[in-house]
Amino acid sequence: MLPWETETGNPCFLSTDGGSSTLAKLADEMEAVQLSMGVDVLKEASKVLANPLSPNAEVRYAGVRLAECLRDALRVAESRGMRLHAPDVTEDGNATEDA
Repeated sequence: MLPWETETGNPCFLSTDGGSSTLAKLADEMEAVQLSMGVDVLKEASKVLANPLSPNAEVRYAGVRLAECLRDALRVAESRGMRLHAPDVTEDGNATEDA
């Protein structure tokens, strides 16, 4: 899943030969940028939220930016989770060991 959506809000999927294409690398780089921005926003928002005298507008702005970063981080997590091999599960719900 690419780190952006279609014009109608649906997820974009990339079909590659194992993740070595230029577009796959671009998508991975974009994910890294999104996560890095999240760290920066969290650092700055923490300062604003720690100050009980922060103006309402600054607190609201921090909340909006945090929500954007959380959305991006969840999208990255979903995308990366889709790339993981799902473990084989027995009928009783236990994971089997790889041979």
